[in-house]
Amino acid sequence: MTAAGYLIAATPLRLAVGGLTVALPILAIEEHGDIALGGALAAACLAPSIVAAPIVGAVLDRTRHPRAVIALAGAITALGIVVAAFLGPVPPTVVAIAVMLAGSVTPFFMGGLSSFATEEVEDEHRAYAIDSLAYNFGSIGGPAIVAVAAALGSARVAMLVMAATAAIGSVAVAMTRLRPLATPVAGIWRSMGAGLRHIVGHRPIAVITASGTVSQFGAGALGVAAVALTTTRLGSPDEGALIVTAFAVGGLIGAFLISVRAVRLAPEVTMGVGFACTGVLTIAAAGNFGLAWTTVAIGLSGLFTAPSSAAMLLLRKQQSPPELRSQVFTVGAGLRATAGAIGAGLAGVAAVLGGELLVAAIGVVWIVAAVMLFAYPRSTELLDR
Repeated sequence: MTAAGYLIAATPLRLAVGGLTVALPILAIEEHGDIALGGALAAACLAPSIVAAPIVGAVLDRTRHPRAVIALAGAITALGIVVAAFLGPVPPTVVAIAVMLAGSVTPFFMGGLSSFATEEVEDEHRAYAIDSLAYNFGSIGGPAIVAVAAALGSARVAMLVMAATAAIGSVAVAMTRLRPLATPVAGIWRSMGAGLRHIVGHRPIAVITASGTVSQFGAGALGVAAVALTTTRLGSPDEGALIVTAFAVGGLIGAFLISVRAVRLAPEVTMGVGFACTGVLTIAAAGNFGLAWTTVAIGLSGLFTAPSSAAMLLLRKQQSPPELRSQVFTVGAGLRATAGAIGAGLAGVAAVLGGELLVAAIGVVWIVAAVMLFAYPRSTELLDR
């Protein structure tokens, strides 16, 4: 399978997830005039993935048919989104159940699929650069597609487009040649126990998991901080979206660049330097030198998130035995998603401190995540052989 083939399989599924959490609140407003309902449905979509992540990882570590399992997860996601698209005629309770079902299987391709990247793209540095690009396409493209579809049609149309995207991803995964990573040697519960012990007890994995999780407290807080900053300086929250978009576009450009020419430094160095650069530039963005300064600085900070994320994915692979690899990926992704949600909540509470201080604090969080990587042990033996 080529790098393009992996992108075709991974990107549509991640586009669907990226767009769903944006489309649901818009749909709730259109059908019920209730933004709180939209927020509750978005939370119902995200929350199950955190709980399901260890189980999903164990299933992928044990299955002899990963291609079929991930494709089925994509089909279930598409079906859940179709049901949710008819909020209004369909009661909110039924929609909540549908999006919870969809959310419970997203770890199969939001984390789980990444554990198979090097089985499809031979060069491991390039494999995770491509995987990072797929994540960035999803995080930017999903909301963008929703915005266009909602503007030209309605939020229901946008939801159905997301369902079609998930279905396309499901078919594309079914056409890959994903193979089992290892032969299972224990029951699923023992396998889950072994996976969690590895994540906590194997120092390289524990360090990169902790550092990667901490970084997402900052990433999750950026949206709220950007709105607080522009409200304080300009009296309007509207330009906050521009700052967040600059960060996302920077990440996409960074992902594209490393997919063309992969970084060849030690991955723990790449991860730490990337986090540190993001932190320094974020602190610089807090300076009151105008909207253009802040936007450019945040955009540049996003540029470094792609190589650090790709390096983190590579380290997960290198420091995990094949029989536990998917669990390391799914649990790591779940922890990062949780940290992002908590970061957004904390930023909302701390917004009273002012936008400049909040943005600077986010930069400090990124730097703390970088410093944590000094605990990564040197001359660590690779476990993925």
